[in-house]
Order: sequence, then structure tokens, then C-alpha cells
Amino acid sequence: MTLLRAAALAALLLGAPAAEAAPDAALEEARSISDLGLPSAPNVIRFSDREGKADGPSLTPFARWATEYPDQKRLLSLHPDYVEPTVSATVDGLRRTRDEKLDIYVAASRMIVDRPPSRVDLAGLASAAALAKIDPAIRHRPITAGQAIPNRDPEQPYNRLPGRAWCEGGQVSCFESRYDLEGKLPLGIRLANKLEDGGKKIADHVTFQSEIRLLAPAEIDAGAISRLTGIETQPSAVLEQSTFHVNQILRFGKLLTIVQPAPSQPDRSVVSVYFALGVKADVLSRKKEYERIPVLRNLVPSQVLMGTSSFNTGTSLSAGLPVYARSRIRTLASLLASGR
Repeated sequence: MTLLRAAALAALLLGAPAAEAAPDAALEEARSISDLGLPSAPNVIRFSDREGKADGPSLTPFARWATEYPDQKRLLSLHPDYVEPTVSATVDGLRRTRDEKLDIYVAASRMIVDRPPSRVDLAGLASAAALAKIDPAIRHRPITAGQAIPNRDPEQPYNRLPGRAWCEGGQVSCFESRYDLEGKLPLGIRLANKLEDGGKKIADHVTFQSEIRLLAPAEIDAGAISRLTGIETQPSAVLEQSTFHVNQILRFGKLLTIVQPAPSQPDRSVVSVYFALGVKADVLSRKKEYERIPVLRNLVPSQVLMGTSSFNTGTSLSAGLPVYARSRIRTLASLLASGR
């Protein structure tokens, strides 16, 4: 029953709920993530969360994602060589190890900012003040490398970086964030906790740890980024937010914001924003245990996550990933366009 908060947790892991977007910002659905194209004007946002022949947003098994979209996997995993985790747990007194499967949700957007790349301030988004401005309902506290859980937890080697510790080196900020669930989800949690005979109760809040980092010029993989965006101009700035610890449901998240000069328009910038979530596949496969209880039939984790449950509501956390992703993209566009 700890799976019911999947949608809210997934939506939160990469930051904050959407603030009001610029009133003239139009969201335009692109054919696919790999074919976003260029917006026709600064007030148009191109968006997609589908690939290939999918007729709607979907989750892709990690292995297929890595094979079919290698540049997405390289840039949107926690690091280029990231693989599905090998996890250990004690079950009935026995220590067991297994390979964990992940499903990946990816969303992407593109916008034109009517300023040259040198005047697009990505570094300004990497502060506690900026996070609080986006949504004061989420509480953030700075953390150090010693407080980053994968750095010190022997049970989580799979989410460590190969060359350094999280929260060390370069222009880095790290935060632990907490959000108290709203909307219909708290009611679902209370119902689930009453019906749960044993085991861990569901919390009414979510927590996650993230690192926000402005890449140094030497760290920018220009070739991979150009292949990812389909834009050949040299990337001028890259900001990545890596969520390396979530209490459950998810294994990782990555938000990647890329600034490139607009082709043939050096006084304008193209800003591409990608985010990926690694969801535990066994979470999504647990359906029968919910369907056998009438009151929980609409709380099947995959339905809540993808926004098809009657418990989904609004345009923020409780709406599910597809609606939430669009809301947050509009917020980032508004912030970048205004230079706040």
C-alpha cells in the first residue's frame, strides 16, 4: 500500500509545483521527444512526452530506453554509465539480492528566449531562494556531502557517482526537500492505512535529495547534446538537477536545462528542458492487490502516476505526470523569459 503516493512523489522529485505561467505562453504538442522542432515564436513552447509510435505518454523499460535512445540515457541518467540497480533486502530473515528493473518516463520542451545566451541566467535557478520563489509550499534545506544518503549508505551503491561524491566539486548546491501532500491523495492514504493489516504505513509527505549543478564548459558533451536536441549550435550553458535519493517508488530523476544560440539568430536563445524519472517497475506491476478492494480500485499506482485515476485532480501534483510536466514546463518558461 506504500505505492499510492507514486504520482505525487514522482512529480515532486525534480522540484516544485508549477506557478502561474506567463499568460501569453502557448503550449504546443510536438510529435515526439526526438522531434521537438523549433518554436515559431518566443511565446510558444514545444512539448512532448511520447516517443516512437506511442499515441500518448508512456513508460519505457530501462533496457529498451538505453538501446533505442542512447543519448537520452547518457544525459538523463544520474551518470552516463548508470545501470539498473542490484538491490539487497532481508526477507523472512534471509538476505537476498536481485536485479531491479526500472521504467523510464521522459518529457521534453523547447522555447525561444528573446535574449542572447550570455543573458540567460541558469545559475540563478540553483539557489534555495529560487526554489522558494517557485513554490513556498515545498520546504528545502541545504545539505552537505556528508548528509547525502548514497554517499554514506552501504545499501545504496547504485546511486553513487563514479568519480566524486554527491554535493562536492564545482558550482554545486544540494537540498533535501519535503512536501505535504494535498488534494485527494491524503484521503487515499488514510483509507489505505486503515485497510493495511501490517507493514509500513504510508506517510502523508514525500522527501527527496537533489544536487543542482551548473556544468563547467569542459564538462559539456556538445556532441551528445546536439544529438539530443537536434540543434547544431554550440551549447552555451547546461544546468542539471539530479535527484539521487527518494524514499521509495523511484530510483532517480534528472532535470536537464540546455541553452544554445538560436540557429541564424545569435541574439536569441533556444532553451531545451528534459526530465526523466526512473520508476521501480515492480511498483507499476502491482495491480491485483488494489483491484480486490473496491475503494482502492482507482488508486492503482500506474493509473495515479499517469493521471488516469479518479483521484487525480487539478494541474499540479495530484494530476499525474503528464499534466504536471506540462505545468512545470510552463513555469520554467515564464521564469526564463522574464529573467527572474
